[in-house]
Amino acid sequence: MGKSNVIACINQKGGTGKSATAENLGIGLANEGKKVLLIDLDPQGSLTISLGYPQPDEIATTVTDIMNKIVTEKPISEGEGILHNSEGVDLLPANIELSGMEVGLVNTISRETVLREYIQSVRKNYDYVFIDCSPSLGMLTINAMAAADSLIIPLQPQYLSAKGLEQLLGTVRRVKRQINPKLRIEGILLTMVDSRTKDAREIADLVREAYGKSIKVFATEIPRSVRMSETSKAGKSIFAYDGKCKAAEAYRNLTREVLDNAEKRRKHQLEELR
Repeated sequence: MGKSNVIACINQKGGTGKSATAENLGIGLANEGKKVLLIDLDPQGSLTISLGYPQPDEIATTVTDIMNKIVTEKPISEGEGILHNSEGVDLLPANIELSGMEVGLVNTISRETVLREYIQSVRKNYDYVFIDCSPSLGMLTINAMAAADSLIIPLQPQYLSAKGLEQLLGTVRRVKRQINPKLRIEGILLTMVDSRTKDAREIADLVREAYGKSIKVFATEIPRSVRMSETSKAGKSIFAYDGKCKAAEAYRNLTREVLDNAEKRRKHQLEELR
């Protein structure tokens, strides 16, 4: 197995499809034979719930316990806290305890790199590690950016979410400068696109125009879909819930795009070594 890819799904605005993207892209890659770990880093536990654990507060060991062990320098046993999901991915779950962690980290030495330390210890077991971030730019999200190789930014084509993108990119630049110089943006992903409305089309085109030259905007767009909103209640991915719908097709295309990107980067690195 080569070097694993650590990707954080990030946007400080809520409801942009971060959890859905982490879940369906992760399972999409698992369907392609990749070993995938999903890390829920949102106290709301949306990713945990959508993977079929409707009562996150009853889960014995979560990402909070693991991060606490790193802070207090206690050993973590092999596979501790990791749940094996029936759709072929591993999950490090989260629940509301994580919101206390955010506050606790403020007084911790090297507080930005607690998650990175954990991921370094497990990444050898995976091809891909996805981190689902909470809708804020707080200490947990900074931890995700410090640990990640790259970021996927799910964005709804609406005026306000496009405006919030500037603030997010500013934070990314700061983290890159101060904590993680290798951090790059994997791509902006347009989600919940209602192609019937002129407004959504215009903003989608605007995002491609404004950022497309300096940042990759994925060719794949995730359509607005009733099926998608039903999946989290069902605790299944879109592939298991309705594999023939448009959203499932879109996530399959996105999976291929991410794999192609990785392949292009690998070739590029090999050429640079020659």
